[in-house]
Amino acid sequence: MPVTDVEKDIDALTMTITAEFDADTERLWELWSDPRQLERWWSPPSHSSTFVEHELTVGARTAYFMTGPDGEKHHGWWRIEEVEPPHRLRLKDDAVDDEGKPDDGGPTAMTVTIAETDGIATMSIQTHFADRESMEQMIEMGMEQGMTETLNQVDPLLGGARA
Repeated sequence: MPVTDVEKDIDALTMTITAEFDADTERLWELWSDPRQLERWWSPPSHSSTFVEHELTVGARTAYFMTGPDGEKHHGWWRIEEVEPPHRLRLKDDAVDDEGKPDDGGPTAMTVTIAETDGIATMSIQTHFADRESMEQMIEMGMEQGMTETLNQVDPLLGGARA
């Protein structure tokens, strides 16, 4: 299992999930930068993802939706705040309205950090919550399990992909 650690810091309003992969930083970065590859892992196994807009440049937005087993679509928007390929990505979740359009100021931000040592890449995803209530609510809704299941889908995508 790729996930090696989950750390919840209520005082700092963060949850950090760390996973290790037999890959290099550039390969893991491709999984974020290429929307077709991102679609293959950025959702729990019970859902599928579709990225309709995706550009990793500061100020850009990424639009996607997840389709559940019942066919219901859950929309999401990311506002890209920082990009340092292939090591760091910071994005802000924008809230969405009833039609799936972005409404600035969502409840969370994520910082993705990718590092490599001896051919093993470590990817940490730190989620920053707006307040304690939203953090507790997301944890109660199963965010840790969902993110763990999501990251555990990366390994099969890496097979034979290293140069």
